[in-house]
Amino acid sequence: MPNTRPSPRPAVSVIIPSYNCEKYIAQTLQGVIEQTFTDWELIVVDDSSSDRTVALCTDVDPRIRVISQPNAGVCAARNRGYRESMGEFVCFLDHDDYWLPEKLSLQMAWMARRPEFGMVYSNCLYWRRVDGEFPMPSEVAPAAADDLLDASHTGWVYHQFMIDSCALTSSALIRREALEKVGLFDESLAYSEDWDLFLRLSRHYQFAQMNWTSTLYRQHDRQGSRVARPTDFRCDLLLKAQSEWGLAGPDGTAVDADRFRQLI
Repeated sequence: MPNTRPSPRPAVSVIIPSYNCEKYIAQTLQGVIEQTFTDWELIVVDDSSSDRTVALCTDVDPRIRVISQPNAGVCAARNRGYRESMGEFVCFLDHDDYWLPEKLSLQMAWMARRPEFGMVYSNCLYWRRVDGEFPMPSEVAPAAADDLLDASHTGWVYHQFMIDSCALTSSALIRREALEKVGLFDESLAYSEDWDLFLRLSRHYQFAQMNWTSTLYRQHDRQGSRVARPTDFRCDLLLKAQSEWGLAGPDGTAVDADRFRQLI
């Protein structure tokens, strides 16, 4: 049996912002509990749910804490969780996504080998309903885990993130020192707040992308990415980055200017 007693200072802090997610939150928590890497704490920051979300997160595992706050949005909830956390490494897991068991152990191994990596993330699988129900994770998971990296998206990747936000927030593991250096989620942003954070991180740290799929990205009508927005936050974000930092990353590799203009 793995040791499930809370560590005085856990290696990894997992932060879940939650809001009215009673349908999925128990399965999300179970994906963390079943990690082969066990030195973690999990902080659920509930953003004033009116359903059974808080009850489903309470007294589940001694490494899980639940914090309730007045409704302030996902960025404020993530930032609150970070301020309450103690881990040297941090993950921001959405309340409806799911981790496969080897996620943390493989990412932590790369962080130990490569101290220049500020963030290690993996592929994700779009988790869709089949005949009205989400398949069990074991039914859609890759056959085997591996720790190989995608060389094309490993290293200095600012120029690639100026084309697309290549990382799913739920799949990333970030060094605490990197977050301390660049700051947390911008609570003034209603959308693309994760992309904004990744761009700031990529100005100071190298990233690594694992080939393996560690995270199931649940697709349903209530997820935030499906909400219609009155403003093109993506365009505003990229123009701001271009104005502040230009099109080239710290290593001098630049996004093609014509391709960038086509995105704006």
